[in-house]
Amino acid sequence: MAEIHIHREHQLGLAKAREIAWHWAEQLEQKFDMACTVHEGDDGDTVEFCRSGVKGELTVAADHFELQAQLGFLMGAFKASIEAEIEQQLDALLAGQKKPSAKGKPA
Repeated sequence: MAEIHIHREHQLGLAKAREIAWHWAEQLEQKFDMACTVHEGDDGDTVEFCRSGVKGELTVAADHFELQAQLGFLMGAFKASIEAEIEQQLDALLAGQKKPSAKGKPA
């Protein structure tokens, strides 16, 4: 079984990180026909996702996201492209949260 592990630091706080994670889960459900379940906690959330050949979870904390996924035999052949797609989605969602500074550069 192929595994994917992605870690992204952020400074959004838990409330904003939750919004991003829930939006990401909605994208998974719509675009990839994934079943997603969100488990809320006091210090963070876990978004579980699965479909045939893929199972994993996204841990949502006030200062980071941690994604762990296991790919079945057939999906394992596409590990690099799946990992790149997930990284692109998370990075795009996080980049959308950066506010421009007074000089027009990201904060």
